Amino acid sequence: MQEYKLKRGFTPDIERIRSLLKECFGTEVKEKDGKLTTSYGALKEITVWISQKQLCVDTVSDNSVKDDNIILDSNKRFRTFLDKGTGYTSKDRVKNAKKEVGGE
Repeated sequence: MQEYKLKRGFTPDIERIRSLLKECFGTEVKEKDGKLTTSYGALKEITVWISQKQLCVDTVSDNSVKDDNIILDSNKRFRTFLDKGTGYTSKDRVKNAKKEVGGE
């Protein structure tokens, strides 16, 4: 499970996250106990929820997928979802993660 800080102005609203999941993955999104779940390509399960004003994401990979194009597409869509969901680019998220563990 990963926790991502939200950029100022990006609301910790589960409905906003639901619409981003649909936009980025184009799949059905299910909700249970305040957590949103979907799947796409090489990601067998993507579970997303908001906790303490942070975006929490848990993923399960589908190891049976061997097609590189499917894997790359899944990763690209996941990164796009995180970019739009948090307001931070991949590079910014790495910086934030390093700050959190005192690595900078």
